[in-house]
Amino acid sequence: MKLLLNRIVSAASLNPIAVKMASFASVGLANTGIDLAAFTFAYKVLEFPLVPSNVVAWLVAVSGSYVMNTMITFRAESGRVLRQRDYLSFVASGILGVIATTTTLVILTNYVPVFTAKLISILVGFAVNFSMSHFIVFRPTGPSDIA
Repeated sequence: MKLLLNRIVSAASLNPIAVKMASFASVGLANTGIDLAAFTFAYKVLEFPLVPSNVVAWLVAVSGSYVMNTMITFRAESGRVLRQRDYLSFVASGILGVIATTTTLVILTNYVPVFTAKLISILVGFAVNFSMSHFIVFRPTGPSDIA
């Protein structure tokens, strides 16, 4: 067990961006459950149309994502401090993600079932949101924060 832990620590020190992406993905996995639950509730229970259901789900999930990414994934950059300015920046950067996911969702529903399209759109959103978070919202502040 100790050998495995040493290998993980060693790998993390060699590729910190991969560790950060894995952390972002883990937070995203939790938020995927929240997003899917909110989407299902809006789409099936409230009978909202497709696009409003997706936007409502995103609004619910983005707040949890900001908190978890501030405290875990980008803790070095954020100092684990929740700031209104950073939250608004996170939400603003997420708009590109919600546009990408909604566009993907709407297009794919012409070819696959709605919930399959929703899952694929989440993967598209991951790529866009990680890039925006890493390079815009939680960008490094000094030479030691490069990763």
